[in-house]
Amino acid sequence: MLPTGLISLALLLAGSVHGRKTMGWGHTSPEHRFVVHPQVPASFLAEDAAPFDVARQFMNHIYPGDYRIRQDSYTDKATGVTHVYVKQQHQGFDVFDGNININIKNGKVLSYGDSFYKGTPNREGSQVVLNSLTADSSSPADLRKTLMNFMIIAAPSDRATSELEVNFNQYLEGIDVTPESHFVEGEQPYTYFSNVPTAVSPVKGKPGYVQTESGLKFVWKFEVEMEDNWYEVALTPDGDEIPFVVDWAADSPIPDTLKSKDPKPATYLLFPWGVNDPSEGNRSYVYENYDSLASPLGWHKIPASSLPSGYFAPTPPKKGDIVNFTTTFGNNVFAHENWEGRNAWLHNERPDGGKGLNFSYPYDPQQSADGQAEAHKFINNTVAQLFYTSNLVHDLFYRYGFDELSGNFQQHNFGRGGAEGDAVIANAQDGSGYNNANFMTPPDGQNGRCRMYLWNTASPYRDGDLEAGIVIHELAHGLSTRLTGGPRDSSCLGWGESGGMGEGWGDFLATIIRTHNATDEEIVLPMGAWAANRDKGIRNYPYSTSLDVNPSTYKTLDRPGYFGVHAIGEVWAEILWVVSKKLIAVHNSSDTLFPPKPLDDGTIPSEDFYLPPSYDNKGRAEPLVPIHGNSLIVQLVLNGMKLQPCRPSFFDARDAIIQADEILTGGNNTCLLWSGFAERGLGPDARVDGRTPWGGGIRTNDYSVPLSCITDEPEPTPDTL
Repeated sequence: MLPTGLISLALLLAGSVHGRKTMGWGHTSPEHRFVVHPQVPASFLAEDAAPFDVARQFMNHIYPGDYRIRQDSYTDKATGVTHVYVKQQHQGFDVFDGNININIKNGKVLSYGDSFYKGTPNREGSQVVLNSLTADSSSPADLRKTLMNFMIIAAPSDRATSELEVNFNQYLEGIDVTPESHFVEGEQPYTYFSNVPTAVSPVKGKPGYVQTESGLKFVWKFEVEMEDNWYEVALTPDGDEIPFVVDWAADSPIPDTLKSKDPKPATYLLFPWGVNDPSEGNRSYVYENYDSLASPLGWHKIPASSLPSGYFAPTPPKKGDIVNFTTTFGNNVFAHENWEGRNAWLHNERPDGGKGLNFSYPYDPQQSADGQAEAHKFINNTVAQLFYTSNLVHDLFYRYGFDELSGNFQQHNFGRGGAEGDAVIANAQDGSGYNNANFMTPPDGQNGRCRMYLWNTASPYRDGDLEAGIVIHELAHGLSTRLTGGPRDSSCLGWGESGGMGEGWGDFLATIIRTHNATDEEIVLPMGAWAANRDKGIRNYPYSTSLDVNPSTYKTLDRPGYFGVHAIGEVWAEILWVVSKKLIAVHNSSDTLFPPKPLDDGTIPSEDFYLPPSYDNKGRAEPLVPIHGNSLIVQLVLNGMKLQPCRPSFFDARDAIIQADEILTGGNNTCLLWSGFAERGLGPDARVDGRTPWGGGIRTNDYSVPLSCITDEPEPTPDTL
């Protein structure tokens, strides 16, 4: 927990990313744990027991206090695993950082993550709650002052900070407070704060608790959307302390079952999928090669009932209509220019492919005294490229399990569950900065926002929208944030190793997607090299299995310069890259990561992508298992995200990937996976000594593998309960 007097120091440590100030810190419970194969009473092992009944029995067994099961819990259609998300409560209020996630299949608890508060709440905390709802000093109306003080800290510039300080009372009086008129049973309702300076939408707030080193502390949690940030922040009612703050925006800086009546596909003249950037190939004509399972309507259609709020059509559609767009506007992605760099997007300019949906535009930038103006000439090509890449990423992630129930980004969910109305808002050539990209991931049901920038690293300027790896990295932030800890909790990857892995998954997925010859052990792949005009890219090292090229190990995180999430992330991405090569060496590599499309009857052919279908003893189909190493590691990484706890460590994420293989293949690759992790120091005996709730500690590498991988003897299973 940081007193407001230490915020300037925290901001110095958090840093700014090319003019975009950002903050992120919080308390991690020292009792945080991720337990695989927990010991449970025999009564829990009824195979036909309902998963939520198993979850309640399990919770009552391990925790005697109050809790609620979150509504975004779901059963994964691909694996059959039910992911149950549990929120700790105290005196009817949520403990915002008290989370348990339970993974259940066939009546069995496979694993669980636990960050519940285990201490005895003090009486002072209870009295604060009672007073906070009655005393004038802590009423929502007076919380305006607390919120204003945070806005001064979060203000994007010194000029904005000064403006808020000088005119504090004027802005304070302009804030309107409106209680929520409806609420979800078991949860505290939100209070809305309108006209908050530098916020671009009403600020949502609700009371609750957070964990601190001294016990539970009563706070108000706010969701603050700004032009360049989207904060989830906990504030004590007096405004003196900020226990945690998470920025839902993540950067990639340079160092320093409906069917359409009109199935005609669109045509694009673009850099095709597999060409990472203009240095790797030429543009060619490609088609709207959408996946019929992931995008039943294709990429340019939206049901009228799911059009974004504020959209105006010359001819208002009827409720049951499917609206066909001739622009880069569809169910998964809204792509457009954003030269002004503002929050408004709905009516920004988009290329129009006409009735034939032909998106073919020139792209031939030349050296110019005004690099920005030269880049703007080719905006239609840029927006079309961003739209094409983003839709393919949506479809690819969908086929590996990032679907409606697990929190993907779609305006319409086709009755498949999850919260809808949250297609990705994709800003091309965003005018709010250079040499960067970022993605904002609010909880399920709110639009994700991808901002791509020009890079003034060369003449002519280089356009980040044209480097697929950067786009994939940004979209992967939405993937990892929604899958970790459940789709309606965006606070799980905010800082430290957790925040770093959010960056690392993006780099890893971008790297494995671009790989043309995944079996080449000598391949060296930098991240962002073309946009940055820098051979080694935007990381300290390019990705390679060679220790001479990339020497990163788990212990590397102790080195100076590895405090920030991007440096942490490249270590995690390198570890995953080495793990992927272990699987590829045994299982070879597929030419494509896209699974075969479903047949007319909805079944998915195995072809040469999956192992032949298998069934359990009750005749139920088991999850399809990718044959090849590159497709298998992508599947295991995504499945692992669903299994791991909120705010995972490297150890948690490693164990979740290994358990994902146990669930998917019966553990056929356990030792391969361990050998990959161990090669970069993340073996079973790797450890951190002296870790504090805020991070830090001294790491020790372990290059060994479990005894069972050497002797075939099973590992002893500790009694974890």
